[in-house]
Amino acid sequence: MAGWLTTHVLDTARGCPAEGLSITLYRLEGGGREELVTLVTNSDGRTDSHILPAEAFRTGQYELLFRAGDYLRATGQAAEAPLFVDEVPIRFGMADPQAHYHVPLLLSPYAYSTYRGS
Repeated sequence: MAGWLTTHVLDTARGCPAEGLSITLYRLEGGGREELVTLVTNSDGRTDSHILPAEAFRTGQYELLFRAGDYLRATGQAAEAPLFVDEVPIRFGMADPQAHYHVPLLLSPYAYSTYRGS
């Protein structure tokens, strides 16, 4: 079985999943960046399908771009412009062709964090 990629976004300021947050996945190669897919989180803060499903999975370098600013504005959490946290790029590598890679985001208007989840 091939690997796959998922995420989960939690709004730590409101204490709930971040619903309606747009996420774009890019493949990084040769100094370039190829857009693969854009998805939006559901009521559980997850995407309805894997960001990178098994049939499209390839090892390599990737970037997830979380459009946090749009989400913060939509939920009334945006302070003065410019926002402190706006777009959140997370660059990471996937080396195991059969692994499940999970890249969650913990988000608030003034901070974010990530880790390799399970």
